Amino acid sequence: MKISVLTLGCKTNQAESFHLERLLNGSGHEIVDLSGKPDLCVINTCTVTAKADYQSRQLIQRALKNNAKVIVTGCYAELNRERLHDLGSAVRVVRNDDKEKIFNLIQKQGSSDSGNLSHYPRHRPIVKVQDGCNYSCSYCAIPQARGRSRSIPVGKIVEEISFYASLGFNEVVLTGIHLGTYGADLSPRGSLSFLVKEILRGTAIRRVRLSSLEIREIDDELLEMLQEERLCHHLHIPLQSGSGKILKLMNRMYSSEEFSRGIERIAKRLPTIALGTDVIVGFPGEGTEEFEATHKLIESLPFTYLHVFPYSLRPGTRAASFPLQVDEAVKKERVVVLRDLGAEKRAAYLKRNIGEKLWTVIEKVEEEGATGTTGNYIKVSLRGSCSWREGMLVLTHITGIDGDRAVGVPENNPELFHL
Repeated sequence: MKISVLTLGCKTNQAESFHLERLLNGSGHEIVDLSGKPDLCVINTCTVTAKADYQSRQLIQRALKNNAKVIVTGCYAELNRERLHDLGSAVRVVRNDDKEKIFNLIQKQGSSDSGNLSHYPRHRPIVKVQDGCNYSCSYCAIPQARGRSRSIPVGKIVEEISFYASLGFNEVVLTGIHLGTYGADLSPRGSLSFLVKEILRGTAIRRVRLSSLEIREIDDELLEMLQEERLCHHLHIPLQSGSGKILKLMNRMYSSEEFSRGIERIAKRLPTIALGTDVIVGFPGEGTEEFEATHKLIESLPFTYLHVFPYSLRPGTRAASFPLQVDEAVKKERVVVLRDLGAEKRAAYLKRNIGEKLWTVIEKVEEEGATGTTGNYIKVSLRGSCSWREGMLVLTHITGIDGDRAVGVPENNPELFHL
């Protein structure tokens, strides 16, 4: 069949969809987008914000208008099963816990698991190592949709990454709903640091990148491991708010002071590391004083980029009933202020990297060069004469800045690894 796998939301969703595409492709199905008139659409939905809910509904409607049968899964589907059942027999809902069964619903025969992935443009496969969350942030509906934390065994993860390495991929991204809790539910008990060690020891993958981690989950052992060349010098550590009052209302497990000390400790140990963060603005009760506390804290810390989101009311969460909901216009103003600050920090980090030589994974070949991403999460426009191929790992000399990207040229006689 011609099958379209459509994905919204987090890296965990992306990892699940990529795994499904690999199985389907290995069994002879053709992976297409909606314009390819698929026989079947698998839609992996998201519910992290009201916008994500809307996008999920729109994607389902688009698929139905294309006369495709639809399998809907993911967090929006989990929390809106009855609503989706009302769409009729063309739509089948598969719960998050049953995502692994989607392949069997489509294909009763076993997969060769060795298909050609040239149709898939991602050059850093995302590997899901954990699912679920035991925490209860007051604004978040994801634990309701994903359940408690569950870790995938080390051996299975190493096997999957070895498969990607055998195909010529040079980087994988480890992800989970709450990545830092990896291994706590295993017997014997494991840890993220142990998992990373086993990946580095047991696979030939050139680079491993970690997705989002909480500040309390970054210990001395992990910081020591980040000295390793194969582990990307990049951490994403969500702050959400710089106000102690708002952090308590959010039910976050740290104070602003603890967060600040943690970031400064990381930057002292790893001065060149890329540090990103998430921020929610306009949370209920966030007045001018609380917002200014967030702005001041972010301004003082060595972040290299920010992801800024306006607070989105999620039905069924505690924050939905909080008083002092913030006006939408005020949220928009505050988003702009913090995104401007993030742009300043990004520009400063790019400037500090001029003159550095950084390994870059090529993501897109263009007429006059290529674009890619470095280990420390800098987007680079590469210029110069080279036989570019998507997926190459190129040693790049950073020579300047163009907008929000660095500009670089490949080193003479670069060592190239390609798909």
